[in-house]
Amino acid sequence: MTVTELVSYEDALATYEPVMGLEVHVELGTKTKMFCGCSTSLGADANSQTCPTCLGLPGSLPVVNATGVESAIKIGLALNCEIAEWCRFARKNYFYPDMPKNFQTSQYDEPIAFNGYLDVQLEDGEIFRVEIERAHMEEDTGKSTHVGGATGRIHGASHSLLDYNRAGIPLIEIVTKPIVGAGEKAPEVARAYVAELRELIKALGVSEARMEMGQMRCDVNLSLRPHGADKFGTRSETKNVNSLRSVERAARFEIQRHAAVLGDGGTIIQETRHFHEEDGSTTSGRVKEEAEDYRYFPEPDLVPVAPSREWVEELRGTLPELPRVRRTRLREEWGISQHEMQSVLNAGAIDLITATIDAGADAGAARKWWMGELARRANEEGAELAALPITPVQVARVCALVDEGSLNDKLARQTIEGVLAGEGDPDQVVADRGLKVVSDEGALGAAVDEAIAGNAAIADKIRGGKVAAAGALVGAVMKATRGQADAARVRELILEKLGVEG
Repeated sequence: MTVTELVSYEDALATYEPVMGLEVHVELGTKTKMFCGCSTSLGADANSQTCPTCLGLPGSLPVVNATGVESAIKIGLALNCEIAEWCRFARKNYFYPDMPKNFQTSQYDEPIAFNGYLDVQLEDGEIFRVEIERAHMEEDTGKSTHVGGATGRIHGASHSLLDYNRAGIPLIEIVTKPIVGAGEKAPEVARAYVAELRELIKALGVSEARMEMGQMRCDVNLSLRPHGADKFGTRSETKNVNSLRSVERAARFEIQRHAAVLGDGGTIIQETRHFHEEDGSTTSGRVKEEAEDYRYFPEPDLVPVAPSREWVEELRGTLPELPRVRRTRLREEWGISQHEMQSVLNAGAIDLITATIDAGADAGAARKWWMGELARRANEEGAELAALPITPVQVARVCALVDEGSLNDKLARQTIEGVLAGEGDPDQVVADRGLKVVSDEGALGAAVDEAIAGNAAIADKIRGGKVAAAGALVGAVMKATRGQADAARVRELILEKLGVEG
């Protein structure tokens, strides 16, 4: 089905209620893998961070990563889950070339955390509760690279390359209960949930949760049912969606696609689907297995995990201020509206602004530069705000130079431009580019005299009481000084020299 065959979103919602389930995989930031001592660092040569255990060689035995278990418990607690007193690992059996053991060590009917919830805030301020079914521990698979095709997928490729460095990296899979009642806001709820979850994971310090690097990815399960029906429809699962915008787009597309198929009298196939960033569409992957198809059975080589209640409570005491509570506090401290704070959250700027304030900047100035000039630059480059080559300390220094009168806004933007271009810290850029504000009264006075002499008619209007015309002379002085004069002081000098009260 092509995009042009979809029914409108409004028509889909008029007939059907969307039901979602979101499965989020979080790659933990441990130094070693989940069941062996191999490094998890990025950038190593292919297959150089492997051992008999993560390659599944005969006779090798796994050992549980204690930090991985601790991280799982922290995530469960932050998601208001119950923490199991006793749980164990299971083998999830299926064949994939990038899974060397031919099974994934995971958890099945006994997860470490279960029955929780996460409250998320929507754009209009509504709080929507997403209930959590479970959060369980497992390991990642390796990476397949398909070579020779046009799409980078296996279809049409001439051969495939396998890298097992990622095989065995610790994952936490967080599975929601069916999300009902969101209606037309379902795609927004999906995005808000993943965004809030990402902020929570980062706050816990258990993962950087960078979606563009695959450290956090979401599977969007969606089905439709007619309004008033109790039974859920057949679901599709859009796999490995790796940005907040894409999560929202995938949910919206699948709502429209399902409605089109059902409206034509067709049947939804339970399958996995691929999401395409270029147009927001999904295409069929493979028929989706049921749990029994994986032939789960308890992992015989690992002892059960039984976290003591004392340890769980000790970990609860280490939890940081959670993101929504922190945002409420910061919003009050910064004196901004809920809508403005939502914009800061959407831009990924909360930590950047906070760090800039901690480096000495005023809250309003820090927010102004990150949400203004720097957000514009990031948008132009299609990059995350945090990926820009400028630090909060450098932004705070730009703010200080403005506050002390060494820079005006125009010069500050040029300074930021130089920092982003790799020309050094703000002070070095200012010195090398000669960007300081002209504050010498003699030089300013001479520039003002020249502007008055060159614009006699405008000067006469100002003497005649049309003070607003002074803006033209200010502009002439700013042009003559390459924007390096203090505009307010220039205006004062113009009026003084013309004998007019401001």
